[in-house]
Amino acid sequence: MDLDKRIETVKQNSGSSIKKYGKWVLIAIVGLWAITGYNGLINAEEPVNKASGNIEAEYQARVDKVKVISKIVKSAANYEYTTLVDVVKARQIKEELKSAGDKVDNATKNVENFDGTKGINDPTYRNLQSQLTGSLGGIDVVFERYPELKATEAYRDFQAQYEGIENRISKARRDYNETIETYNKKVRKFPKNLIAKVFGFDVKDPFEADKGAENIDANDIDISLNK
Repeated sequence: MDLDKRIETVKQNSGSSIKKYGKWVLIAIVGLWAITGYNGLINAEEPVNKASGNIEAEYQARVDKVKVISKIVKSAANYEYTTLVDVVKARQIKEELKSAGDKVDNATKNVENFDGTKGINDPTYRNLQSQLTGSLGGIDVVFERYPELKATEAYRDFQAQYEGIENRISKARRDYNETIETYNKKVRKFPKNLIAKVFGFDVKDPFEADKGAENIDANDIDISLNK
């Protein structure tokens, strides 16, 4: 009889222990899962931030390189005065180069003075970047219109270096889009999407080219002063 009582006592103690500690064990398991999931999302987000930063770095490199274009076109304009027989044509070239250079200067200043969110998908910021690229088209028009200008070594060097910058920007954008694919999958898939929602991990938008950007023609940019 004593043995039966002891068995019953053990059962009661075991049951009360499970009730007492079971919920804490469950909380610990859920907490560990949440911590692991949160850290996993952080690890997935860091490469995205790095890829976005790489695009910003290339944008800055482009701005720095574009700053020298005014000096190049001014040098080219002076060069024309000494090489062209037609003085009237030389003056027209100089005026057109000055107009194109001013547009580049203004576009560069707008990008540098932008105090909003420098997100790669921010409409205003992207528009400024597009204006900066488009402003260079005006210079290309002048150099195409007057083949003698192409002989300037500074302009040829600028073209080669600028093309390299644009290629690096394109690669940085592709790398960003590839990186966010992994991140977005983690944010969207169950059950990590629950953790993502609690801690504010949102799906990130891929970088998309501006509509019609692939159809921009430098010849469509009018830099003439005769208006």
